[in-house]
This record gives sequence, structure tokens and C-alpha cells, in this order.
Amino acid sequence: MSGRQHHYAVTIEWHGATTGYRDYSRDHVIRADGHAAIEGSSDPAFRGDPTRWNPEQLLLASVAACHKLWFLHLATEAGLVVSDYVDHAEGTMSENPTTGSGCFERIVLRPRIQLASGDAAHIAGVHERAHALCFIANSVNFPVEIEI
Repeated sequence: MSGRQHHYAVTIEWHGATTGYRDYSRDHVIRADGHAAIEGSSDPAFRGDPTRWNPEQLLLASVAACHKLWFLHLATEAGLVVSDYVDHAEGTMSENPTTGSGCFERIVLRPRIQLASGDAAHIAGVHERAHALCFIANSVNFPVEIEI
């Protein structure tokens, strides 16, 4: 693929001591210049802090946010005035019992749109186009489904 390239940089900070699997903190901080820090950890199933964001939630949020941003862009082009957009997205990840690794099997986006004006009959088509253009959905190797 050729075209413009965009570069992103983050810093992940962790401090502690890995003296044993049960002994070290999974907590970390995600930083990027000019942005608020994100307090991260692992999923509580993997000894993480349930009050901090885990990588799986961040991946799900990235897919959902990317779709929303494309949808809003395309909605304006289609003459739709969107006043509210709420997505209750869910993802399913499975662990491999043999290797201990895991992977996402799918993500389901469930966006609910409120229009201030425009023809609601166009919403499904705008979602289809947004899905086709979403940078993050195009980068993952599992299905991203949209239920409207």
C-alpha cells in the first residue's frame, strides 16, 4: 500500500521487580506528548487492576472510536445531522489452552444514532462505508460486525 504515512509514538512506563509471577504489578502508564496519561494494567483475569484500562479494552475502544469518527465524517457528506452517537461495543477474546496465548475472535459495534435532520434510511449505508474505511478495523485480523 502506498500513500501518505502517519507515525504514532507512545511510551509505556512500568516500575517494579519481577521476583515472581504473583509478585509484580501489572500497572503501567501510557504516555504520549501533549496528551493526558492513561493508567493501564492487565485484565483482572491476569492479575490486573480492574480500575485501570487494559489492552483489550483499549483495542475495543480504538475500533469503536475509529468507526464513529468515519461515520460522523460520512454522515455530514450524506446530509445527515447527527446529534447523538452512542456505541455499546463488545469484543470476545479466547485463550489458547495449549500455548497460553489468546486472540480476539470478533468485535461487535452497536451504534445508536440520533438524527437532528436528514433521512434515517441512509444510516445503514453510511455505517457500511464507515466500516470499509475505518483504519483500525482494516488493521485487525478478526471480524468487526455492526449491529444497527
